[in-house]
Amino acid sequence: MKLNHRPVKTDDIKTICGFPQNAQELFFMFPKAHYPLTEAQLIAAITQRFDSTVVEIDGAVVGFANFYRAERNGVCCIGNVIVSPTARGKGVATFIVETMTCLAFERYEANEVQISCFNENTAGLLLYPRLGFVPCAIEERPSLGNGRSALIQMTQVRPKPHCPA
Repeated sequence: MKLNHRPVKTDDIKTICGFPQNAQELFFMFPKAHYPLTEAQLIAAITQRFDSTVVEIDGAVVGFANFYRAERNGVCCIGNVIVSPTARGKGVATFIVETMTCLAFERYEANEVQISCFNENTAGLLLYPRLGFVPCAIEERPSLGNGRSALIQMTQVRPKPHCPA
């Protein structure tokens, strides 16, 4: 199985809209959206964001992410991370987050990459630290219904260049 990435295309939108399987999955991906995710909601997000990227397996779109903030020599924030239900557990989330992190450090020469994860999103909370992200802040956010959620913000600083001895 070979994963590759490329910029999102208009033809990908409908496929990506089918990835969130319920309101909670959509909330984790895109808290401001209303379930089910519509093409209009996703297109609106893409137009306001940077470097919307898909992951493919054998030509099939199986993952998506972008930056909601992208500052040259500053901070890039990864958002809208989602993996197709048929591709979960196959390394797609790792690949898309690593791809976006490299893009931030290489294209934007970012000093820091941030990603946020709701406390109910166990998969994300276990994945992001494995990829080098460190929790740095927690803020209260409304959850689905009338409850409270904790949004855990995580950061990864730009690796220092290796200096030979």
